[in-house]
Amino acid sequence: MKRYVCTVCDYIYDPEMGDPGSGIEPGTPFDKLPDDWVCPDCGAEKELFEEEV
Repeated sequence: MKRYVCTVCDYIYDPEMGDPGSGIEPGTPFDKLPDDWVCPDCGAEKELFEEEV
């Protein structure tokens, strides 16, 4: 699965890890995250993430 990087703080969302602190289960692809999900480190909105290259 593709990883996504926050363009504000460089946090990497890894689908294999999910985001347990926000109730996101491991194995959740980025495009399946809730629309109101935000970066757990800086609070940036989902639209500010880019696919990792």
